[in-house]
Amino acid sequence: MELTETLRTFIEEGQDWERKHTSVKGVSIIRLPATKNRPASLAIDINPLGSNGLPMKKKGIMIMNAAEIAAFRAAFNNEKVDSLIAALEDVLPDRKAAGKSVKSDVLQI
Repeated sequence: MELTETLRTFIEEGQDWERKHTSVKGVSIIRLPATKNRPASLAIDINPLGSNGLPMKKKGIMIMNAAEIAAFRAAFNNEKVDSLIAALEDVLPDRKAAGKSVKSDVLQI
């Protein structure tokens, strides 16, 4: 129940677009502002971290309910998507990794 209470407090007292990081790397909670049609709400933002410790994308994937996460899981687990990404990698030129590299003085655990 502690998680539920923390989320309830966050939706009631948090600032619009405030982000709370979770213990899962690359997963955070965002407080979405109220609109004319709906009250303030929360969404899970998924943006995995790269080897440099920075988010892989400028914007992550926002998920607001179980149906959305199920649809993403189905798409990500589809073998045709694996074939498509392999074909894209064959066609596209190699890209440099963006962002800063991990500092060598950081203890990797």
